[in-house]
Amino acid sequence: MAKPAILTVDDDPAVSRAVARDLRKQYAEDYRIIRADSGQEALDALKELKLRGEQVAVLLADYRMPNMTGLQFLEAAMDLFPRARRVLLTAYADTDAAIQAINVVDLDHYLLKPWHPPEEKLYPVIDAMIEAWKAAPDRPVADVKVVGHRWSAPSFKVRDFLARNMVSYRWYTTDDAEGRRLLTAAGLTEADVPLVVTQEGKTLVAPGEAELAAQVGLTTTPASDFYDLVVVGGGPAGLGAAVYGASEGLRTVLLEERATGGQAGQSSRIENYLGFPDGVSGAQLTDRARRQAVKFGAELLTACKVTRLAVQGSARVLHFEDGTTIAAHSVILATGVAYRRLHAPGLEQFHGRGVYYGSASTEAPSCSDQDVYIVGGANSAGQAAMFFSRYARRVHLVIRAPSLDASMSRYLIEQIAAVPTIVVHPCTEIVGADGDEHLERLTLRTVDGTERTVDSSWLFIFIGAEPRTDWLEGVVQRDARGFVLTGPDVAAGSDHLALGRDPYHLESSVPGVFAAGDVRADSVKRVASAVGEGAMAVSLVHRYLVEAQ
Repeated sequence: MAKPAILTVDDDPAVSRAVARDLRKQYAEDYRIIRADSGQEALDALKELKLRGEQVAVLLADYRMPNMTGLQFLEAAMDLFPRARRVLLTAYADTDAAIQAINVVDLDHYLLKPWHPPEEKLYPVIDAMIEAWKAAPDRPVADVKVVGHRWSAPSFKVRDFLARNMVSYRWYTTDDAEGRRLLTAAGLTEADVPLVVTQEGKTLVAPGEAELAAQVGLTTTPASDFYDLVVVGGGPAGLGAAVYGASEGLRTVLLEERATGGQAGQSSRIENYLGFPDGVSGAQLTDRARRQAVKFGAELLTACKVTRLAVQGSARVLHFEDGTTIAAHSVILATGVAYRRLHAPGLEQFHGRGVYYGSASTEAPSCSDQDVYIVGGANSAGQAAMFFSRYARRVHLVIRAPSLDASMSRYLIEQIAAVPTIVVHPCTEIVGADGDEHLERLTLRTVDGTERTVDSSWLFIFIGAEPRTDWLEGVVQRDARGFVLTGPDVAAGSDHLALGRDPYHLESSVPGVFAAGDVRADSVKRVASAVGEGAMAVSLVHRYLVEAQ
């Protein structure tokens, strides 16, 4: 962290330099001395310090300055650094005004000019100010800072993106004093949120994911335009493929549209993954896999939306949303699946404002002592129920089936049964949502047609999955639901006939293009099997590359 600042402002250049010189002589080892020649220049400096998350210990301002007096400056500075100690530098004739100002801007001290010798007249005052500031300093904030509305879908999207990419950040609402200070420092109003302030102090107003990723240190552009292997998708299958591809010497790049980890990365706890008898969170598993892939030399790119796959001779070319392309000898499709939308009146308008698809862990602390509703009967819903039970007053698990037995692992069913605050509602569905600024009420219907309305601001949905592979239309064979066909499921007449062989087990209808994990038709929807398929696909890539030589 940078040293705390002592800022001095005086419109007389000679006086300004003299004050800064004496301060540096005594305090430069532990404090950064900043000098300004006008109130506006000093305010601009403070705004920059606020956006960078730095500390200000003491402010010294000359009483008589044109355009903005020392009192006006100190009053404005209070909005940015309320804990900084404030000293007014004044001539003897202005002492009465300085004393009166103590009550106006909560002035800590006034200092008469001239202050020589500083050992007697300046340093004891500054020492006292520093000691008072140390007792209750402004805390430095090195993290990315996000300011937004509590029930704002764009604000949630920014927070969720940062959290899923494991970018540390501080969240401030527009009702928080610090949130208002950051908006003031950036010259913005509540209407401009979400505001993101990077660690370097750069401000981003309602940024898109590509811009946000680039500014918070995530890699978004490839280092080369041609690779041995491109992996599309950063879930368990994609990360497994990246680790094995890079570790075996292939020039490998992984492309992820949103955040590595996929649905598994959102899981609060995975307890049936080999080698973790006490369980592991999806975020922890993702972070380890990501670091492992990078260690072996794989490139990991974020906020890369692929819109088309094309075959150009022996090259497989991927087109991005921004118009750029990347090519490779081989491709592994590991895009996973997305949760299907729940269609009921009112739900869509509250997406990001009380209605969430998947486990939005960023919202968990806000659910404290409230009722949370979860829709879904598979493992992901069960893990979410266990996670939110740590915060919520009661968790309601809504399922259309008569029980969890057919869709959820036995260990999760037993865990849920042992938590008294989790209530399972069988043969029930959500048929409506209502509220003003955010979700406030849900309508539930049982199999016999009985409806009832419940109060809740939280609904998390885990109902089935869609592969979302429309961008492969006309290039790669898919089944009726959009899952990629591989191996013996590929229809006759594919391009493999020219090679005199059938598709390899995980190979699609396009030679050199493989599928692994949930996106593959009839795959086993488990983390371990996805990782295994990612590794197996790499071995088949090697076989294909040898064949193509």
